Amino acid sequence: MVAIQELVKGEEAVTEFHVSTSGSDQASGSANDPLRSIGRAAELALPGDEVVVHAGVYREWVKPRNAGLSDTRRITYRAASGEHVQVKGSEQITSWRPESGNVWRVDIDNSFFGDFNPYAEPIDGDWVVRTSNSDPRKHLGDVYLNGMSFFEVTDRSQLADPPRREQLRDDWSGIVDEIADPEQTRYVWYAEVGADSTTIWANFQGADPNAELTEINVRRSVFYPVVTGIDYITVRGFELSQAACGWTPPTADQPGLIGPNWAKGWIIEDNVIHDAKCSAISIGKEASTGDNYFTKRHDKPGYQYQLEAVFSARQIGWGKERIGSHIIRRNTIYNCGQNGIVGHLGCVFSKIYDNHIYNIALKREFYGYEIGGIKLHAAIDVEIRHNRIHDCSLGTWLDWQTQGTRITQNLYYHNDRDIFIEVSHGPYTVDHNVFGSRASIELFSQGGAFVNNLVAGTLRLEQVMDRATPYHRPHSTEVAGYAVIYGGDDRWVGNVFLGNSGDPADTRSVYADDMLIPVQNAGYGTFGYDGHPASLSEYLANVDAALPGDLEAVIGLPQPVYLSRNLYLGGARSYAGEDAAVSTSAEARLAFVTEGDAVWLDLDLPAEFAELRVPRQSTSTLPKVRFVDADFESPDGSPLSLDVDLLGAAVGESGVPGPITTLKPGPNRVQVWA
Repeated sequence: MVAIQELVKGEEAVTEFHVSTSGSDQASGSANDPLRSIGRAAELALPGDEVVVHAGVYREWVKPRNAGLSDTRRITYRAASGEHVQVKGSEQITSWRPESGNVWRVDIDNSFFGDFNPYAEPIDGDWVVRTSNSDPRKHLGDVYLNGMSFFEVTDRSQLADPPRREQLRDDWSGIVDEIADPEQTRYVWYAEVGADSTTIWANFQGADPNAELTEINVRRSVFYPVVTGIDYITVRGFELSQAACGWTPPTADQPGLIGPNWAKGWIIEDNVIHDAKCSAISIGKEASTGDNYFTKRHDKPGYQYQLEAVFSARQIGWGKERIGSHIIRRNTIYNCGQNGIVGHLGCVFSKIYDNHIYNIALKREFYGYEIGGIKLHAAIDVEIRHNRIHDCSLGTWLDWQTQGTRITQNLYYHNDRDIFIEVSHGPYTVDHNVFGSRASIELFSQGGAFVNNLVAGTLRLEQVMDRATPYHRPHSTEVAGYAVIYGGDDRWVGNVFLGNSGDPADTRSVYADDMLIPVQNAGYGTFGYDGHPASLSEYLANVDAALPGDLEAVIGLPQPVYLSRNLYLGGARSYAGEDAAVSTSAEARLAFVTEGDAVWLDLDLPAEFAELRVPRQSTSTLPKVRFVDADFESPDGSPLSLDVDLLGAAVGESGVPGPITTLKPGPNRVQVWA
């Protein structure tokens, strides 16, 4: 019988279960008689209880069995105060045998893996990209030497003399990255799975794997329920790592290293999360609404299955009462193959803030179209605030149904691309951010408001006329209609654009059939909107002139755009119809300086910066979105006021352009992350 240790917390008695590496799962769970595994505590914890885990390494997949009942009666899992707790999906292996040269091997009985062998599980699913069906697949397994992950090779002959790669190419954006440590690519592994055993070979480059900490992936997840509906869980203060979680497209089950598995009200805070094979934190879809059906069946496009997933989710209760409203805050997330945070449908009404996300999808052992530091589909009323996102293949990708969402006070830099918003209809708000990478913003959407941002790189604009996507009633998952992306219907106020001191057209290139070609519809500034009317009345006059007719009268008409009081420097070029723009060929020098955990922004602005004053923007100043027929509001439905800058300072009724109220002409040195 389990003894109960109660603490008084407010007016409620809180039961604490303690876990220690010196404990026993036959113990009572008290502070003096702790349990051995977090999983055993998860079987016992009930609403209002806390599971306190003490220092050490726990190699297990924690599968919460019981749900909390409300935000005030949640089940909390936390590291003991001041203690370092690691939960790993890996196992240490000390039975390696030398094979030849630097190559060692280990033979493992398949029973060691149970019903999930990562070395037999390929990375596959909808929107994984391979050049042909005969290409060898990479797998969910991995090998780690003192925490450093290896690269998988698909031919055993490559083990002895692995290639030393100086660069890796992002096959979609065409950007070539320098590898921070090219020597790491020479640490490689290869596996063969037989009927009874699995053999892993690895090149340890002269290290003795039995004398060092050598680990292999074993578990799919580290902290993830196996059933849906486990609501109101808090996970706080852990180091969570080394999980063999699979590919997470929006048309499939989306398991992460940690996540709620289709539930409501989780809080994931103050953790260090790293080395997820694919996605670290998942707040996404479950399998019943579709699980890689295009890959398995080839009978309908993945796009069609994604449409069906939206309606299937509604049929199983996708709504604010049951799903989403998660909080992800103050986590450090890095070294993941696909995503730092991922979610389709299950991410609605969530808040993601104060996180540090980096080194996502840069290893590039595999490739697909569902990657990003943050990659969300159906981000309805989501707040993405004050995150530091850098050194990612793509910083943030919001895809389908971005509506009621606010992206504010974020710091993006050193990414291949900073932010991509795809086939969404708005309204969504992007304000007081720094987009510091060469490719800053890509819009395959309509209905956005971009206010007081610093845009250091290119802006890319695209129509999408072959995919109609849903939009919703405001602040609801109820589908109101669907439409293609005509482009435009965007608002740009008070932004600072930095040019390249030359042709404002983009100078980047992409790979297509192994040949470099220019990116289309991208450049420094907003001139890509040229040809769009500058007001709704002008647009309606164009419609009247095209009548009689219906769809054929409007399908070729550019939507209105609303641009005013943006600053264009260094050759960046404004939209021809913009009101009160200021443009100059003078450059603004920009640099990011990292000092420990702090990041400083060095920005030298020309005298023309002082010429522009920008009124504070709000629901009343931003024209409503045309297709959705909805106003710009806060995610909770209250009136929107963009009255706080990147650093948290108040924005007056009239202020300077850009994300920081204290910017001035001349040199500026501002701490933008602490």
